[in-house]
Amino acid sequence: MRLLFTVLPSSASSLTVKINFSNIIFSVSLILHISFSDTPSQRVQFILGTEEDEEHAAHDLFTELDEICVKDGKDAEWKETARWLKFEEDVEDGGERWSKPYVATLSLHSLFELRSCIINGTVLLDMKASCIEEIADLVLDHQEAAHELDDSVRMKVREALLKRHHHQSDKKRNNLLPMVKSLTDSGRRQSEPHHMDKAGPATSPQPPPTNPDIKNGAPDNSQMDLSKVLEPQHQEEHHKFVDTHFMKKIPTGAEASNVLVGELDFLERSIVAFVRLSPAVLLTGLTEVPIPTRFLFILLGPDGKAQQYHEIGRSMATIMTDEIFHDVAYKAKDRSDLLAGIDEFLDQVTVLPPGEWDPSIRIEPPKSVPSQEKRKMPGVPNGTAVPVEEELHGEHHGPELQRTGRLFGGLILDVKRKVPFYLSDFKDGLNLQCVASFLFLYCACMSPVITFGGLLGEATEGRISAIESLLGASMTGVAYSLFAGQPLTILGSTGPVLVFEKILFKFCKDYDLSYLSLRTCIGLWTAFLCLILVATDASSLVCYITRFTEEAFAALICLIFIYEALEKLFHLGELYPINRHADLDKLTLAYCWCAEPDNPSNKTLELWNQRNITASAVPWSNFTVSECLDLQGQFIGSACGHHGPYTPDVLFWSSILFFSTFFLSTFLKQFKTSRYFPTRVRSMISDFAVFLTIVLMVLIDYLIGVPSQKLQVPSNFKPTRDDRGWFINPIGRNPWWTVLAALIPALLCTILIFMDQQITAVIINRKEHKLLKGGGYHLDLLMVGVMLAVCSIMGLPWFVAATVLSITHVNSLKLESESAAPGEQPRFLGIREQRLTGLFIFLLMGCSVFMTGALQFIPMPVLYGVFLYMGVSSLKGIQFFDRLKLFGMPAKHQPDFIYLRHVPLRKVHLFTLTQLTCLVLLWVTKTSPAAIVFPMMVLALVFIRKLLDFCFSKRELSYLDDLMPENKKKKLDDDSKKENLIVWKD
Repeated sequence: MRLLFTVLPSSASSLTVKINFSNIIFSVSLILHISFSDTPSQRVQFILGTEEDEEHAAHDLFTELDEICVKDGKDAEWKETARWLKFEEDVEDGGERWSKPYVATLSLHSLFELRSCIINGTVLLDMKASCIEEIADLVLDHQEAAHELDDSVRMKVREALLKRHHHQSDKKRNNLLPMVKSLTDSGRRQSEPHHMDKAGPATSPQPPPTNPDIKNGAPDNSQMDLSKVLEPQHQEEHHKFVDTHFMKKIPTGAEASNVLVGELDFLERSIVAFVRLSPAVLLTGLTEVPIPTRFLFILLGPDGKAQQYHEIGRSMATIMTDEIFHDVAYKAKDRSDLLAGIDEFLDQVTVLPPGEWDPSIRIEPPKSVPSQEKRKMPGVPNGTAVPVEEELHGEHHGPELQRTGRLFGGLILDVKRKVPFYLSDFKDGLNLQCVASFLFLYCACMSPVITFGGLLGEATEGRISAIESLLGASMTGVAYSLFAGQPLTILGSTGPVLVFEKILFKFCKDYDLSYLSLRTCIGLWTAFLCLILVATDASSLVCYITRFTEEAFAALICLIFIYEALEKLFHLGELYPINRHADLDKLTLAYCWCAEPDNPSNKTLELWNQRNITASAVPWSNFTVSECLDLQGQFIGSACGHHGPYTPDVLFWSSILFFSTFFLSTFLKQFKTSRYFPTRVRSMISDFAVFLTIVLMVLIDYLIGVPSQKLQVPSNFKPTRDDRGWFINPIGRNPWWTVLAALIPALLCTILIFMDQQITAVIINRKEHKLLKGGGYHLDLLMVGVMLAVCSIMGLPWFVAATVLSITHVNSLKLESESAAPGEQPRFLGIREQRLTGLFIFLLMGCSVFMTGALQFIPMPVLYGVFLYMGVSSLKGIQFFDRLKLFGMPAKHQPDFIYLRHVPLRKVHLFTLTQLTCLVLLWVTKTSPAAIVFPMMVLALVFIRKLLDFCFSKRELSYLDDLMPENKKKKLDDDSKKENLIVWKD
């Protein structure tokens, strides 16, 4: 009876139907190879738990399936039909190309037949052989000794095994060969032993590899020299035809597993052999890539069953890609170990009923596969699983936040932790990806720093303006990048600081105090308080900031970036108004000129008096727009708006630049996963996405010529006002008691600095970022405090960690695996932790005063588009927005989030509504005149989160609020369910 089930390997499928195959297998085979007291899973765990010697250390495997049919006559040859690095790739029927990688689906019957092959066939482990001829002779000797092979067909089988191997990558070579060989050449080949066919030379013998680069597997792909691994007579051929692109996908140290199946018309019974070589041997011409062969599986049988042999070969190749059987194959000591590995594999597979699935459909490789580590774990009885909660409730903060109980104890540990990595922080920055990040972040940081300086200049009547902002940002950023504990954090200006400056300036003006002197005292007190916080390990309190607070704060900053980007675009509509109700027929009659204001304000009259101007003597109608605005004139005419002539082209062109920048940046950033261009080109385009967009938009704007608003950078390096210098006297003309009174506002300022800095640091140091060098909360706060004191003395703005810029910086430095198997998603490896990007960003920012000629070509709408991109891209990964979407989504369409499996939907909605309410309160506070108390509101979120303990169980909060990455928790949950479904009947 033919079994019509389709079987999916456990590591690449979703759970469908689980059955216990072991009892079925035992009853069908009627042979007991392991005792009933030991399950295959326990047997495999025992095998994997044995001591590992160098010779049996597991390597990554590349598996190739070759097939032969001697019915083709003397021209018969082994033809590559499929290959596996992780997923299956087939040579399409036309033989012109490889298929897309897909998840291998196997018939249950072929797996049973494979098991039978291992039971009844030849198993040779740790064979010592140096070439394919020796391997063939040893296999056939064993077959003959076991009376499984007639002596009359031995030579024919040997000849078949030594036939030439034709690989898909050989197509170009074959097209260059003559269609018919000369009779002389043909006769010479036939006279040589073991070389019989006309298709070319047989597989060449190759001595054991002596090159140290390949003795333990594939050579380093980045420095591979084929002349070292091939014989001289084959060097030229392989230099031309080795698929170097595919070779790069093979991990360093990989070995080959060759599956050889086919039908021979002279055989009456099948020949089966499983061979493990020790050591692995480079068999030139056997494998399409020059890596040593470790395993061979040979299945040759009578003709008429080609499809059956093909499916068994696929089953063997697929099972070799299984993480557990792969390790078993390396460590197996006898046939029973291999059978235990197959039985354990069969216990893990998923079966799809024939009437509910079309086996011809190729399943796309999943974005991620469950971890197979639990299959290796000894001491866990089948049917029981490690409770998920035990793994979920680990500490979500590292040792950086542990209180030491000693003065400056945390700071000392931070320094000790960072010193060993200090030199590597600079070496690791010597990478093209860091160049792309630096160019992008420089453009992204310049505009807010200059804008903040301009707003501060308006609020303080020019006492602190754009040039001071540039200098302060440059000095603080350079010092922070050189000495901070977490150099991935980018410093910037914040809204609450601006509000604080406005309130302080108004207070000083009302009470006739020196603003810069009082501000210096406040800054010095704030720096002193930060030093006290560092000395007492106060940063350890950050451990109470959970995902609830984190996400509310991060979401708020992202939304503010998006809102301000759009607001600035709308503001251009005021500077460059459009005529909404124009009569197109009267456009030729439209006019606009400057005129004397009808009712000049006192401020306007005061301006005229200062300049000794008499309104009646001024030639108003001859003024330009800027001259008219400078003298507070008014615009008259049908072509004028309140602020000047209608200029619709500027607003519309600015909108085009704005949205084009956003969409093009998003498109190019995702280009890495597109299907166009080679991998290296796609990766480079993705890394330089935002910088390329800015360059392209600047070029288009220059060519079009519409006078859009441009970035304005100060051109002279001197204080904005002539009545101040670069160093400020803390007392100045203020009374002495203001030095002591400054402590009161300094307390509020300290809370502001501490909360902004540490929440951003927590977000950057999340475990899902896989940072290897650790953070340094105490050292970070110390550097911010020191530079705050320096900026206060020099009369420069204060800078603290900028959330969105820091998240964007981290995202631009993500590392992914380079040698991903075809079809496999590149694995996220971590972040390129280094100091050079931040250092060069702020160094170049300080030099921007001397780059005015180039920077003045950058349109402001392009920078606003970059702000929008940063705000939107930083929203990715914030769980709050995923939960927000659930409100309008029917249950059957909701994604498979881990918290939806374990927390009632109403509780999820309650948690989301609470977080949304807090977000709204934060928004209202930050955008109101009371923005100075914003840090207190953020602090209040910690207490609100504590109150949720009375509404939710600890188990529910562990799924909704801990810091473990979502995909990791889902894998743990899936593995737990799989373990619970394994039930053994002893």
